[in-house]
Amino acid sequence: MTKLTSDDVRKVAQLARLDLPEELIATYTNQLEEIIEYVAQLEAIETANTPPTTRAVEVVNVTRDDVTESTEVREELLELAPQREGDFFRVPKILSDS
Repeated sequence: MTKLTSDDVRKVAQLARLDLPEELIATYTNQLEEIIEYVAQLEAIETANTPPTTRAVEVVNVTRDDVTESTEVREELLELAPQREGDFFRVPKILSDS
């Protein structure tokens, strides 16, 4: 593998329309070189018999059956409202008739 140069970093920065300060080009060159070396290590790993996955640990959603249950609190809840109209809450009007 060829060594990454400062000119390579400048070229990539230009293509990505990044304005990199000249004093940081050497730092970015070294960091990108280390990243490329790490990717090369990953490419060397044998993965032919490894099934593809979306995450390292499988996530399973725990669900339960949706069961309705009747309760005896309807009247208590209606009594908590500031205003009540029969079996409904009475609320201020928010839309005009026009």
